Amino acid sequence: MNPKKQTAFISWRFYLVLSMIALASFGLVCRVFDLAVLDQPFLKRQGDDRVLRLVSTPAFRGMIVDRNNSPLAVSTTVYSLWMNPRELAPSTSTWTTLGRLIDMKPAALLTLYKRNAKQKREFAYLKRGLSPEVAANLKALNLPGLYLQRDYRRYYPEGEIAAQIIGMTNIDDQGQEGLELAYDHVLAGEPGKKWVVKDRLGRVISDVELVREQKRGLDLILSIDKRIQYLAYRELLQGMTESEASSATAVVLDVETGEVLAMVNVPSFNPNKRPLTFGAHVRNRAVTDLFEPGSTMKAISVASVLESGRYTPDTRVDTYPGWIRVGHNVVKDGKNNGVLTVRDIVKHSSNVGVTKMVLGLPPDHLWELLHRVGFGELTQIGFPGEQSGSLVRHHTWGSFTLATLAFGYGVSVTTLQLARAYAILANHGKKLPVSLLRVGAMPTGEAVIAPNVADQMLSMLESVISKDGTAPAARITGYRVAGKTGTARMALGGGYHEKRYISSFVGIAPVSHPRFVVAVVVNDPRGKQFYGGAVAAPIFAKIMEGALRLMDVAPDA
Repeated sequence: MNPKKQTAFISWRFYLVLSMIALASFGLVCRVFDLAVLDQPFLKRQGDDRVLRLVSTPAFRGMIVDRNNSPLAVSTTVYSLWMNPRELAPSTSTWTTLGRLIDMKPAALLTLYKRNAKQKREFAYLKRGLSPEVAANLKALNLPGLYLQRDYRRYYPEGEIAAQIIGMTNIDDQGQEGLELAYDHVLAGEPGKKWVVKDRLGRVISDVELVREQKRGLDLILSIDKRIQYLAYRELLQGMTESEASSATAVVLDVETGEVLAMVNVPSFNPNKRPLTFGAHVRNRAVTDLFEPGSTMKAISVASVLESGRYTPDTRVDTYPGWIRVGHNVVKDGKNNGVLTVRDIVKHSSNVGVTKMVLGLPPDHLWELLHRVGFGELTQIGFPGEQSGSLVRHHTWGSFTLATLAFGYGVSVTTLQLARAYAILANHGKKLPVSLLRVGAMPTGEAVIAPNVADQMLSMLESVISKDGTAPAARITGYRVAGKTGTARMALGGGYHEKRYISSFVGIAPVSHPRFVVAVVVNDPRGKQFYGGAVAAPIFAKIMEGALRLMDVAPDA
């Protein structure tokens, strides 16, 4: 080949290769520019979608404490174990080891794994509420596809003693019963959110940005005194056992502030072990269950009689021969008491005496006082499921309907309502709002009974505790006590059962300067005794005596 042609050919090939290299370089530069500048937002978004995650950080739930700041409900750190079935490659020994650590059968774990793997899921809980010690052992296994998540779980130091008041949370730490439910919006706080970078195994590599800081829930300070709550629970449980009753309830009220110092129910349950079913043992029967109060209502009935001005504590009423016909029905006393003063009618709990006095007054006179003291309406205590009771105002009062109302039938109340009514008598006729939260400023209250009538009634109720009254078992050494017994037949199947009763006692102490009201209601005692003076009064005496001494109330007898 001609040397000149050969040189031209080589030069042409050189420039061709050089052009191709330049073109490729230009293409690469354009591509880099496209990726680094033009497509940067898209690519960044795609990368973030693969490694950047917005995660929620759980808020610490506020504590529930008693009036002295003793904890009744606290949150503790626990862990949840979850798996990604796509990453998990378990063996028989793995299931055995895992089952032993989290207290589950290997077969159950295998079934759970297969079901979620078949459905191609990437997330499934294995066990929740694990202790930090168990979580540490699980982490040490270092099994691919198994992950731990930090959570909080509620713990109740007092267990069943305050279970129905405090209530409980579910596995997600959300209030389900009691005050945990009523004040869930206060206790729960606000979970936080943050952006984090995770690797392909779902592990957090680093925090990127805090979106919202978590807010701790507020603490709830109750009016409950843990010491009195325990005392009331212990004595109520013992009394229910001795009387062979089906259940029992007690409420302790502070007369001066309207605070609930104790509210107990037996049988109870342990809120640290969530029940599978929510039966009667979970209810706070002091505010959810209604009953006919029987003769405990006579304190209000006699107060209405005194308010009329036609009777005084010493007015004499003839109850001979121990029964009275009212319409087509007969009202009876346990025996013929003859002529009684109004004071003695209260002392001996005479149905005939109360009936004669109430029927001699305008029909609405008794109803109006019952309404003023709070029967037939909610106490506004803020407890979930509270019942208002039943207080019917008849357009045309039948004599027998009015008579039975006077001694506690035809009206349904809660234990808390009954305790509040007696607190009005103890507080010189002033009605205070009742509260399950600790009260800061002293409430003013509303006068619903004339002070002189309330004081006269308190004096008459003191005679009930005397040796020849209906409740000598309610006496407390060193203290003056006033109160009233109640024994009402249980309403069953459209009528009243002949041999099943509700036994109750509501008392006030010390009479010289009333401080506490204690109401005790025992349902269906099946032992040898069923009268309120024999079943409920002794329980009252033990609870009241303990409360007086715990709160350093000076003796007045």
